[in-house]
Amino acid sequence: MLFEFFIARRILKNRSATRKVAKPVLSISVWAIAMGLIIMILAISTGNGLRKAIKNKVTGFGGDIQILNYSPTPTYEQVPISLEAELISELQAVPNIAKVQAYGQKAGILKNEDLFEGAVLKGIGAQYDLGFMQEYLLEGSLPQYKDGLFDDSIIISAPLARKLKLALHDQCEMYFLRPNKAPLRRRFILAGIFQTDFDKLDRSFIIGDLDHVQRLSKWDSSEVGAWEIHFGSNEAPEGFLEDLRLKLPFEYDAMNVRSLNLQLFQWLDLFDLNILLIIGIIIIVATINMSIALLILIMERTTMIGLLKALGASNPSIQKIFLLNATYLIGKGLLWGNAIGIGLALVQDHFGLIKLDPSTYYVSAVSIDLNFWHILSINAVTLIICLLCLLIPSFLVSRVRPTKAIRFD
Repeated sequence: MLFEFFIARRILKNRSATRKVAKPVLSISVWAIAMGLIIMILAISTGNGLRKAIKNKVTGFGGDIQILNYSPTPTYEQVPISLEAELISELQAVPNIAKVQAYGQKAGILKNEDLFEGAVLKGIGAQYDLGFMQEYLLEGSLPQYKDGLFDDSIIISAPLARKLKLALHDQCEMYFLRPNKAPLRRRFILAGIFQTDFDKLDRSFIIGDLDHVQRLSKWDSSEVGAWEIHFGSNEAPEGFLEDLRLKLPFEYDAMNVRSLNLQLFQWLDLFDLNILLIIGIIIIVATINMSIALLILIMERTTMIGLLKALGASNPSIQKIFLLNATYLIGKGLLWGNAIGIGLALVQDHFGLIKLDPSTYYVSAVSIDLNFWHILSINAVTLIICLLCLLIPSFLVSRVRPTKAIRFD
């Protein structure tokens, strides 16, 4: 192998060794691989970033799993549930579970002067961790609720505040309809204004005290609308959902975040398919470019091949020389591609230069998630596939005859 490496290195160091045709073709091939890798890195990092950002918003607001009363057609009006303290303690003791917390919700109509807007009051108690909303808080502060005190403070989304012309610390009214009775009215004070850029949350929900929801729905203090389970890792363990369902009363159900937001996650799955198609097309193009470049390099090196054969070099040995050259060129393309692709991704992640329409993509800027193993995988796959495909043009070396090659011009 030392002989092949020595010849390959001499070819690469000798700038005059490549002729006018091969030099630009090799440069184009290197930058084709680099551009392909840049696109693949950006496609994977933005696709993963979008999925992660949306999933974090959904799970942050509603948990990875929800325990609720079974209903074939879920609505904003909840049927109360009451879990045994032993089951709650058992769930809290699971190592991978970060939080188990209760909430209740009640649909109503927000009113400010002559403006009306439908909304859902999500009531949370003293034990509920609202830290998720701190990142999206634009004004004010997060309320600190205490059980049994009926706190009138709420946080409302910026779109709802604009529609109702509400400002921080303003008072507003909310009406809750009852069948065959006059609606119930409650007054609330705006303690904070948030914006998640997730349309379903921003246009529908306000967050308030669970005591209000329990009183409006005529629940006792042990009854809530649902329980949220938040996992410390990105995904719930396999089989946990089925085990949990076996522990629940028959009228209760446990649903994961995907089941509760099926259309949203099916839309996100299309991004994964598009990313795979992009990666496949780019790898094919890069492989074709490198194969053509190697063919041209072999053709322009026909005289050298003839001389090496005349001196006793074998066909596999000469093939290794050209494969080492090709590996160097591929490595150079991968190096530049990684440097530029990761650099662009980090710039976008830090500065958020490319903006998106939140009503369509649920985020206001392109999100980035650089996964080391994903980047390593696309580098390895690109290198391996290119080298395997380069074996075919390298076999042309065996067809070169020394007597004709030495006279080749």
